[in-house]
Amino acid sequence: MRDIKLLIEYDGSNFVGWQSQINGRSVQDEITKVLDQILQESINLIGAGRTDAGVHARGQVASLRTNSHLGVGSILSGLNGILPEDIYIHAVEEVAEGFSARYDARERLYKYYCAMKPTAIGRHYQWYVKYDLNMTAMNAVASQIVGEHDFESFCKFEPEVRHHRCVISRSSWKEIPGMYVYEIRGNRFLHGMVRALVGTMIDVGRGFIPVSTFREIINAKDRRKAGMAAPPQGLFLEEVTY
Repeated sequence: MRDIKLLIEYDGSNFVGWQSQINGRSVQDEITKVLDQILQESINLIGAGRTDAGVHARGQVASLRTNSHLGVGSILSGLNGILPEDIYIHAVEEVAEGFSARYDARERLYKYYCAMKPTAIGRHYQWYVKYDLNMTAMNAVASQIVGEHDFESFCKFEPEVRHHRCVISRSSWKEIPGMYVYEIRGNRFLHGMVRALVGTMIDVGRGFIPVSTFREIINAKDRRKAGMAAPPQGLFLEEVTY
């Protein structure tokens, strides 16, 4: 039995998300179908992050176990030769026995892209924010979530989640030509967490939510107290570290 690690890029525009679902096309299902074909066995593919519908990835990681003796180079070429064009496998690597893309991950890095003006080509990969934004205010609240905090105010309800505490090592906004970019790195992320944080911070940047009340939103542990979730197309899973 061998353990294999995949480094994956995908355009999430036409997917219901990473995770296999009965109501649509998922990234996990597309890759698993091809793995079953080239390895000639039923594969259980485990992803490092469960990205939502419309969310993209440049650095998703997945793991699997196989009895096949097929070389990693052949697995890589086989995957990219059959997979649809909105998924690309950048690397296939044999790893230590028992490796899990999900549970062995130390940190995940997400970036969210907000455009300053509308665009036809980029509309699937960024959120056009029509407001004038106060970046100083947005970074003031972004810095407040660095460290360990309870993020129940910024996630969708899931009864199986045991706790809502995450450790965030980086949280900041920067302005680049034509765009605002939010970067967040942490040990784990809850369902809808980054998009809820971005939507709330945009409300801070436009003056709709005062900086002084952001801590109250965190402490409330109530999703209704935070802002609306930012749309999915601006969010990218950039990197997973082990």
